[in-house]
Amino acid sequence: MLRPRVIVCLDVKDGRVVKGTQFKNLRDVGDPVELARRYEAEGADEIVYLDVSASKEKRGTLLDVVRRTAETLFIPLTVGGGVRSADDIGPLLRAGADKISVNTAAVNEPEILSIGSERFGSQCIVASIDAASEDGMWRCYTHGGSQPTNLDGIEWAAECERLGAGEILLTSIDQDGARSGYQIDLTREVADNVPIPVIASGGAGKAEHLRNAFDKGRASAALVAGILHDGLTTVGSLKRSLTAWGIPVRPIQTS
Repeated sequence: MLRPRVIVCLDVKDGRVVKGTQFKNLRDVGDPVELARRYEAEGADEIVYLDVSASKEKRGTLLDVVRRTAETLFIPLTVGGGVRSADDIGPLLRAGADKISVNTAAVNEPEILSIGSERFGSQCIVASIDAASEDGMWRCYTHGGSQPTNLDGIEWAAECERLGAGEILLTSIDQDGARSGYQIDLTREVADNVPIPVIASGGAGKAEHLRNAFDKGRASAALVAGILHDGLTTVGSLKRSLTAWGIPVRPIQTS
């Protein structure tokens, strides 16, 4: 059994880390390489970079950020945003990413998941799903949460796994930035419906929310961002609380 993971997400725009609420009102919070190193030192199990600008001319910027980060980072690095085809996966992996996250491209061209897993292994392919509760379904959104689809998050997660994804990064648009807790019902439904790890994302406000994601949501990992960027807590503090509650997270390495 894999230990429950605490993953730190860094939204990257024009080479800087930004944070917003429900994917809007982005503000600058720092340098991605410096923040990645800091969170690794605090005990983060993985780092996720999401290129929120995701425009073609910014790809070189993100590749440079990935290279500079990989030179000093010793924990897994996942990179997503702007991946349009399977041909975009190789350069990011060669730059130092361990996994590639895809959302819009997977919806538009689902074969990117099967081609990517065949070329690089399913462990490298993360299906990113942004979902909101609408009309009695968990409606999936693409393009950074701006464009609705007719896909239901539960069904789409199962299809992503069937196509070759090795992990699901599941973000609740409703809870993103709200700091009132993850969308537990959505997380649990997806986790119960797929045999691969599910990362809960959107809504972390305190350690108890991570505990609920693991215990009630049956998530394999919990994504954290804003409360760390704003200095409200640290990865170490979150992990100490989880350990006290009996959640078997990876111990924090001390020098």
